[in-house]
Amino acid sequence: MKLSVVLLCALVTIQAALLTAPSAEASGLKLGYYNKKCRGVENVVKGHIIRAIKKNPRVGPALVRLVFHDCFVRGCDGSVLLDKSAQNPHPEKEAQANIGLAAFDILEMIKADIEKRCPDVVSCSDILVYAARDATKILSKGHINYDVPAGRLDGLVSSADEAQAELPDSTFTAQQLIENFARKNFDVEELVILSGAHSIGKAHCSSFNGRLTAPADQITPAYRNLLNYKCGQSANPLVVNNVRDEDYNTVATFMPGFKSRVRKIRDLFDNSYYHNNLARIVSFNSDWVLMTHKEARGHVHEYADNATLWNDDFGESMIKLSKLSMPAGSKGGIRKKCSIVSHPLH
Repeated sequence: MKLSVVLLCALVTIQAALLTAPSAEASGLKLGYYNKKCRGVENVVKGHIIRAIKKNPRVGPALVRLVFHDCFVRGCDGSVLLDKSAQNPHPEKEAQANIGLAAFDILEMIKADIEKRCPDVVSCSDILVYAARDATKILSKGHINYDVPAGRLDGLVSSADEAQAELPDSTFTAQQLIENFARKNFDVEELVILSGAHSIGKAHCSSFNGRLTAPADQITPAYRNLLNYKCGQSANPLVVNNVRDEDYNTVATFMPGFKSRVRKIRDLFDNSYYHNNLARIVSFNSDWVLMTHKEARGHVHEYADNATLWNDDFGESMIKLSKLSMPAGSKGGIRKKCSIVSHPLH
């Protein structure tokens, strides 16, 4: 009789544990998730990001790009952060679509600091979402300001093939972009909103090769000449996405009328992308093709005319992005290091 009672209690305990185990789905996310679990964690992340961007301004755009490339593949699960391993021999980092991803070292530094304070509590996927949110606010001078929920788990799977299949390609047509974003439940307006992130950052020339010979009705010839010059400097170099961030002498040579708009401080996160698109001075084909679609073109005009509206809508779209969940049935947990699967399954 006593043995039966013990077994019954054990079964009840197991069932309770299964019911309360963390879910791999994003439905359990909430604001202030770590308020009691790891007090002050968001301030820890913010402090690191402020210092990192002050030391190297390129960290900011890298984090904004990184969170998109994470969440669009298997949801926001930190899968893009994983290194090559026996379990994941060809991780997302190896995908051509992920060429140039950076800021992994910053996230590892933040994770190590948080682990000292709250071991096995805060996921790398949550750290990345917080970091991108903070970088966005800093780069926009506080104009893009939003809160994100937390409670994500770190995934176990990372596949370059999956990343290549899921991420939008810079050569896509407007219809391909629309279909790609629709698979993640984003509409045409949200596609245009998130594309505004191309007002900051850099890209390899291989990402916009086709633009180097595009006709004048698709790209301003002076800008096309500038891109050809920059891409001829070395093998597949990085070029700034926003001509406003180019070096003054290069702009003076190829686009003298644009000299007054060159900035000493680069990567101001604003609605300049939409003005550039209207002027046909964007580097990606996937940017220009938005002008070939009636609804998308209307939104380009809308956000060029209203910077405040875009600031607000970009924040809302980033919140929605951060809620993309892992595939149904996925397992996850909390990593010790963001680049290594080393946690118990949940």
